Amino acid sequence: MTTHPEWNQETGGLEVAKAFSDQIQGRNVLITGVSPESIGSSTAIAVASQSPSVLILASRTQSKLDEVVKKIKEDYPSVNVQTVLLDLASQEAVKKAAAEISSITNKLDLIINNAAVMTPTLQHTAEGIEAQFGSNHIGHFLLTNLLLPSLYAAAKSSPPGATRVVNLTSLGHRLSPVRFHDYNFEGKEIPDEEKFPGKTLPPIFQGKNGSVYNGYIAYGQAKTANVLFSLSLTERLRDQGIVSYAVHPGSIWTGLSRNLDAEGEEAIRKTSPFWKNHDQGAATTIVAAFDPALNQSQGLLLHDCQFTDAAPHANDPKLAENLWALSEKLVKRDFKL
Repeated sequence: MTTHPEWNQETGGLEVAKAFSDQIQGRNVLITGVSPESIGSSTAIAVASQSPSVLILASRTQSKLDEVVKKIKEDYPSVNVQTVLLDLASQEAVKKAAAEISSITNKLDLIINNAAVMTPTLQHTAEGIEAQFGSNHIGHFLLTNLLLPSLYAAAKSSPPGATRVVNLTSLGHRLSPVRFHDYNFEGKEIPDEEKFPGKTLPPIFQGKNGSVYNGYIAYGQAKTANVLFSLSLTERLRDQGIVSYAVHPGSIWTGLSRNLDAEGEEAIRKTSPFWKNHDQGAATTIVAAFDPALNQSQGLLLHDCQFTDAAPHANDPKLAENLWALSEKLVKRDFKL
């Protein structure tokens, strides 16, 4: 149970940060996917409000990072904010960003893997991986593992469980398990357990014109991977004092939906009866990152500031192990944890 069971979908990130001020002050925090008018920027502003030691913002576009920094500095001029360019669709760019982050600080208390892409059309990373899986999961998998020495350093001087990795996901993870036999949507045969788990997929979420690629299923696969990644991290790092949680921030209209066509936008708007503002969208992330009640791992997925159940295909230790092995294969690196 969280410290504040009364918090819900209407709770704001600034309110949560103020309640956990003691857990934020003096901490080193990395947030990916930060741009103006986004969940990432609202999360950054909430963290900045409570005087972290250093706040590192990582994203693809320097001008957008600068805009967020300007806003933070206007409200909280004493906060040490650093920026790093990060393109999760390029493993070489991820390695460069990890090195730069490590040069800023050798200790990271929190990694908040907030960045995400959503696209209805087939795209690929620099390494030829389907873009949503490659950016939303594989890029963050590589970045987090490269930064493990900084997490270990923080954990040595912190209460067990206070050092964390937060992976943003979505209730959209229910759309698809990880398609281990055809994660790249190449038309390979996949077993039933790796297909959409429901009986009937709504028409808007079905592929068009017989195309093998389905952007919504690809998004679901990537979001399932985010949850399984948290499951693996906690299992592998708990003994070192590090835990991980996955977060569904809620329904918030952000730049993530910029690639949707009119039909897709209409369908997405119908998926939730309550749409949050950006501050409310940051609240659950702040709970997952700083609530001291979560030092002792007691769940996996949070939504509306409380624990909720992940789909069975996103909460299976064996599938988490399979995903870890696939991820190591795709980054061509074996992380000994």
